[in-house]
Amino acid sequence: MADLTARIEQFRKMADADPGNELGHFSLGRAYLEAGMFPEAADALERVLKINPNLSKTYHLLGEALLKQKRKDEAIVRLTEGVKVAHARGDAMVKTELTRMLRENGGAVPEFASAATAVAQVAGEGEITCKRCGLTKPKLARQPFKGALGTDIFANTCADCWKEAIGQGTKVINELRLPLTDPKAQKVWDQHIKEFLNLP
Repeated sequence: MADLTARIEQFRKMADADPGNELGHFSLGRAYLEAGMFPEAADALERVLKINPNLSKTYHLLGEALLKQKRKDEAIVRLTEGVKVAHARGDAMVKTELTRMLRENGGAVPEFASAATAVAQVAGEGEITCKRCGLTKPKLARQPFKGALGTDIFANTCADCWKEAIGQGTKVINELRLPLTDPKAQKVWDQHIKEFLNLP
């Protein structure tokens, strides 16, 4: 619990230092949820959605925080919005989880056009449909680094969002004082980047 309290304090500082930092608020909300501080978690996660309503995983955590407070009607609204966002962005795993939560709590699951009738924006040569912004934009010239995460980033992230992610990654290193020579610190950095880029 002491470790969790320290993490909450770190993320709170991160969010306070940069109120527009969606990753700081997201990490804070998730840590509050882990600590059983459900009203605080809901507040932090609502702030994330004000900054970036396309971060589908946020709806999942916010739904949990609201349900833990017996705020079922509000949770159903947010879970329904989340299913729509996850569907539009192609976040299949998050969509499945949100759909399950909606059904378990008596919410109506939105219906979507079948793949055959849906009109998709097709990525052309040198383009990618980005998991973070949901737009079809120029892709990275090459994989940013070796390994599975580098491969995922190259396959799912536009060049603009990767540029933003580098800035966020620098903030994470500075705010959390991560020594990237430490494998544990590297895992923390990787997790923040995956969350920022909306990667599974």
